[in-house]
This record gives sequence, C-alpha cells and structure tokens, in this order.
Amino acid sequence: MRTIRGRFTVGYAVALATTMFVFAATVFLLQNPEPFAELDARLRVEANLITNIVLESSVSDTVVEVDSVTGTTVLAPRVSNLFQTVEDYVVVVAPDGGILYAGIPGASVSLVGDTILVTSAEVEGLSVTVRLVEALAAAGREPESEARFGVLAAAPPVSQLRYFVRPINDGPGVAAIVTSAATGTAQLGPRRLLFGMVVSGPFILIASILIGYFLAGRTLSPLDTIINEIEAITDGRSLHRRVISVRSTEELARLSTTLNNMLVRLERSFMSLRRFTADASHELKTPLTVLRSGIERAITHPSAPPSVLEVLEETLVEVNRMTELVDSLLMLARADEGRAPLHLEKGDIRGLLSEVAETASILGEQASVNVSVDVPSTPVVVAVDRSRVRQLFMNLLTNAIKYTGKGGNVWIRCRPADGHLVFTVQDTGIGIASSELPHIFDRFWRADVARSRTGERPGVGLGLAICKWIAEAHGGSISVESQRGKGTTFTVTLPSGEA
Repeated sequence: MRTIRGRFTVGYAVALATTMFVFAATVFLLQNPEPFAELDARLRVEANLITNIVLESSVSDTVVEVDSVTGTTVLAPRVSNLFQTVEDYVVVVAPDGGILYAGIPGASVSLVGDTILVTSAEVEGLSVTVRLVEALAAAGREPESEARFGVLAAAPPVSQLRYFVRPINDGPGVAAIVTSAATGTAQLGPRRLLFGMVVSGPFILIASILIGYFLAGRTLSPLDTIINEIEAITDGRSLHRRVISVRSTEELARLSTTLNNMLVRLERSFMSLRRFTADASHELKTPLTVLRSGIERAITHPSAPPSVLEVLEETLVEVNRMTELVDSLLMLARADEGRAPLHLEKGDIRGLLSEVAETASILGEQASVNVSVDVPSTPVVVAVDRSRVRQLFMNLLTNAIKYTGKGGNVWIRCRPADGHLVFTVQDTGIGIASSELPHIFDRFWRADVARSRTGERPGVGLGLAICKWIAEAHGGSISVESQRGKGTTFTVTLPSGEA
C-alpha cells in the first residue's frame, strides 16, 4: 500500500482482527478448563432436591412400595410424581441395587422386574436410552459413601453424559440418587462462542475495513485538496497561489499554514531574483551599446594596425554575445513578471514560415546544410505575435543547422490537427542523449558536446527556454524527441483559434 489511506485501512483491519482473535482465544481458554462447572452445579442441586423430597416424604409415609401389577419394588407414585419437573436423567437406586425409579427427558419409562421399558421415545434412541439407564444405575450401586461426579460414554445421539451420585445413608429404602445430563450443552458453550466468532468474524472484519476506508478517506480528503493546490504551482510564475486553509484537523491546519508561509518566502525570493535580473540586464544594455559602438568606430579607423584590428574583432564578437545574453535575460525576466505582453495579429502564417525558411536557407548554405519547408496549400489563419513566433522558429532552425553536419538536412513542417496547428522542426544532426532530454529547456543548460561558449558551436543556453516561454504564452506547448546520432525533432503545438 503506497497511500496513507490504504495503510490506515490495512492497519485498522489488522488491529481489529488481532483484537478479535485475542478476545476469542481468551474466552475459550478461560471457559475450557472447567467446561462442566455450571452443569455440575445443576446436577448437584437436582440431586439434593430429590433427596430432600424423599427424606421429607419418608417422615409421614413410606416412599417405597410394591407394584400390585408387576410385583416390582418401585418408588411410591406420590413421591415419583414430584420428579416430573426435572428435565435431566434421574435414577433412584435401592439398597439391593435395583432401580426404584428412572426418569428420562422426553420419554416415559416403566419397570417390570429387572426389565426397563421405554414406552415413549424416538425409535432410534430406544436401545441407547435403556443402556444409559442401566449404566447410571450401575454407577449408583458402587459402594461409595461420598457424593461424586463422573462421565459416562454413550452412543449418538447422546454421545456423553455427566452424572452425579448422591448417596443416602440409612435412607428409607433408597440407597442413592443419580442425576445426569448430556455434556453437549456444557462443552459447546465456549465452542459455540468461538464458532460464532469464526463465522461472524469475516463479516465484521469486512464491514470494519469498509468503514475504516471511508473514514480514512473523509479524514484525508483535505490532504488531497492541499496536494492539488501544490501541484497547480508549477513554476515561479504561479507562486502567488495559496493553499486553502484546512480547519478539519489541527495537523492539516498547521500543514496548510506552513506551506502558505513557505510559498510567501519563495515568492519574495523569486520576485527579488527577477527584479535583480531585470534591473541588471537593463543597466548592462547601455554600457554594452556604448562599448560596441566604440569598438565598431575603432575598427573602421584607417590607421589601426592589423594586430589591433584582430583583437578588436574578437572583442566585438564577445560584446555581441553579451548583448544577446542581456537581451535574452531581460526578456525572460519581464516574462516571469508578466510584463512581456503578446501583440496578437490574425493572419496567414504560411508567409511567416516562408520568411523564416528563407533566412534559415541562407544560414544553411553557409554551413552546407539543406533547409526545406513544407506548409499546407490552403491558408492557415491563426492569431499570433508574429515577432515572437518568428523568434521561436529562428531559434529552433538556428540550433538545427548548428548541430547538423555538412550535407545534412533540416525540415520545417506545418499541419492542422484537432483544432491545433502542429509545427515540427526536424534535423539529421548529432542528436541529444536521452539522459539530457529532461533538461533541454532549462535556462543556461547546454548539451555536453556544446558547453563551450567560444567553441565550434557557441551559445548562451537561453534559446530553447525562450522558445518554451513563447509557445506556452500562446497557449501551446513544445516537446522534443531525439536519439544520439539520429537527429532531433522539435514539435510546437499552437491553438488554431485566437490565443
């Protein structure tokens, strides 16, 4: 996850999942060591209740009698009827080991001698029920004087029984009371809880992730606004923009205030730099003009010796280069301050291209480079500042001729495309390395093969920066494609309507 929102959501989901797991494990571990505690308490209460009923009933009458029909010793009906409300297994054992009473949940049991008859129960559970009663009676016959708990293995559907034996010492014909219940209800308590968490956990986790993602988006939405505002500040000319003050959170409010303060400082620095550049360029123009005039007069003096003339010519070249540099700096400084307005004129741009191509052809002849122009046959009417656009194309063509070897070719083409005019200046020159392309429009930047101002291809490194400004000032753009040794193509796109 690369976004803060995504990281918040994942962190929230992991924290929630960990919390749910720890909670479920804690509950399970706390409940699991004593799974029968509640069940044992219930069985003990039931056994004590039955014991009290038997003992209280024996005070006024006998609690054991002989059934007149079967001849079997059983618990008196007036006593056994009081056990009907008990929902668990109940077996009353006689001192001789016989069964005086058997109560089974959901079934009616009768005793005929040593035979147990289940007269009302599910068919598949009859044999199991009989065996359970016999096993519980056997547990009650064991010679133990203390009450005790035990577990009795069974077959489905009961699976396992937890029983409690309550001996009755010197009882009125009753030796022990055995109460029992299936362990499933007790064992499944924590397991059901854990199962419920496992089943409901994914839904809770998904819902929490969605809610966390939504809340993170709501919380970070002001940050997106700040990012968009900062992205809109693309260069020194847009430093007047300010980030909208965010009051949703203290941190984002501080961030917006800090960014605004930083923009104020940057704007002041850029304004000072532009003012210095403009003032310095303006102040340098006059002395350079005077210096050039003096040198030109000295060169034309008839008594000047050849050695002096050679030095003066070299000095004049440098003065002209410095004058060009100062003019370019002054123009860019005024453009940065918004004091270089365009003088738009609507007309057919083919004539301008022909003029530029004619001038470039003269430069090409001197360098043995062929210059070609390809324009549409129909009028191409567009509103542009003709002097600025001429400067743009002349800069591109001059560079193309400068970096194209003898016998090479340079083309300038124009074509309409989707409401725009697309101009291309292509050459078969030395090309530009891919690592240098991102810097090609930077001020004072020059490719490695042409960094020397006094070498074979002199320059000041401002021509392409001026081209970029002219194109963008007209609402267009400029781009470059090149490969080392395969030539370069500059593409200028201008709106075809009025700029």
